[in-house]
Amino acid sequence: MKHSKLPNVGTTIFTLMSNLSREYNAINLSQGFPNFKSDDALIQLVNEAMSNGSNQYAPMLGDLGLREAIAEKFDHLYTSTYHPDDIVITAGATQAIFTAISAFIHKDDEVILFKPAYDCYEPTIELNGGKIIPIQLHYPTYQVDWSLVEAAISSKTKMIVVNTPQNPCGTIFSKKDMEELERITANTDIIVLSDEVYEHMVFDGQSHQSACLFPELKKRTLITASFGKTFHNTGWKMGYCCGPKELMKEFIKVHQFNVYCVNHPIQKALATYVKDANNYNYLPIFFQQKRDFFLNAIKDSRFTFTPTQATYFQVLNYREITDEDDVSFAKRLTKEHQIASIPMSVFNQNQLDEKVLRFCFAKTDETLLKAAEILNKI
Repeated sequence: MKHSKLPNVGTTIFTLMSNLSREYNAINLSQGFPNFKSDDALIQLVNEAMSNGSNQYAPMLGDLGLREAIAEKFDHLYTSTYHPDDIVITAGATQAIFTAISAFIHKDDEVILFKPAYDCYEPTIELNGGKIIPIQLHYPTYQVDWSLVEAAISSKTKMIVVNTPQNPCGTIFSKKDMEELERITANTDIIVLSDEVYEHMVFDGQSHQSACLFPELKKRTLITASFGKTFHNTGWKMGYCCGPKELMKEFIKVHQFNVYCVNHPIQKALATYVKDANNYNYLPIFFQQKRDFFLNAIKDSRFTFTPTQATYFQVLNYREITDEDDVSFAKRLTKEHQIASIPMSVFNQNQLDEKVLRFCFAKTDETLLKAAEILNKI
């Protein structure tokens, strides 16, 4: 289209692979959503909120009780918190990310982005006239070379986007990584956008290194998070953003004309549910068990892997099976073997193909066993 603002953007790989999965009746381990139900207690709280009349507009920033519960959660997890007025409830983390970028990125501003990167960042930067400065990370460790990041910073650098735990590759930024980010951005006007939607899914005794743990970094950082990912209800599209007052002031300006406010009864329910730390403290063990169950079930397959550090995604290498590019192989697996995954090249700079696919293990054990049976035969 002549006047398209995103001329190179088509249908997302998630929609493509999920549609293909339905067409071929395949097991869908592509898109990142659980196929098990959310907690009945949370659903009941939503029903009660609806019955009690919380069915009109919520406050623009979000339900005060929920914002207070989030502040308490930060204090519980990180001994670092935010004033409730510096927390905004959003229509999922994606809307929070869109709003944060839109609030600060002007024409020709540069945004440093680590690749492979979740696919919502780049189009939003482009819509606002920004320029993406990619830092490509590589399989299997996806570790950051901070000297490359430092070299990429210029007078035009406005923002650095970090995603830890990282989707799609399932790695985490270490304490040292976050300290390097803090050091590099010190005494600059660079804003950090920290996507932390998988904060509760960190495995093997490691800890999530939230940006709020680092005092100087916290002063320049907007954090986004997702209740949908945390509480197994991605279809509710409920998240939040928080940060220092001067940054949130600009965030709120865009938010009020983007969605203004989001689902009221769900906010009321979450305000009660989030106060009980048991409702999220169990998640690292829960998802690590699913990871281990899935990897044990495919240990005799021809796929190779390094156990994912976090998230509910596992990257599998298929070099011993075929030389096909990853998009072609992912499509063929769906059509011929009835199992859907996500090719990692779509998240990389210049579609770098390292022969790896991403599989979601946020599924019932029955589904994971069926998937493993297929993968073991390939």
